[in-house]
Amino acid sequence: SAKVYEMREAGLEILREVRRVHGLPVVTEVVDVRLVDVVAATTDVLQIGARSMQNFPLLEECARTGKPIILKRHFGASLRDWLGAAEYILYHDNPHVILCERGVSATHTHHPAARFVGDIQVIPAAREITHLPIIFDPSHATFRREYVPAMSRAAVAAGADGLLIEVHPNPTEAAIDP
Repeated sequence: SAKVYEMREAGLEILREVRRVHGLPVVTEVVDVRLVDVVAATTDVLQIGARSMQNFPLLEECARTGKPIILKRHFGASLRDWLGAAEYILYHDNPHVILCERGVSATHTHHPAARFVGDIQVIPAAREITHLPIIFDPSHATFRREYVPAMSRAAVAAGADGLLIEVHPNPTEAAIDP
């Protein structure tokens, strides 16, 4: 039988408990416009995943919460497309947008299992035309944990304000986000 990786409400309960016990801020992705309020009640920061970057009803509902929003760049989106989606959130009265570069689709990658290439160049390019903070997700950009340190350093050197790095207590058994 196929494994189910999406935990839904049970996952939100785990996040609430982690926040309570450890005092950690919570960030999680919201994909369904009908669940924005439920997810927002649990999290400190909402994340819009790459596939939802141009789901404008979802962007509007997330903006309405007033919570900070991490907006991941779609792997096929131009800088202009990405900033246009961010502008949509800003237009709906939420100034708390954090841009997240997570890799772009490429016909050639450096490893047979890799699907994306980290677009480090987009960091200074975005910095030229926006005031929004920019973070980099080397985990998704490379899909190779041994590349994460080098790509993280490169992103910071290019001007990234932060990093979004996935962690797991047993990385070899972690579910991989497709």
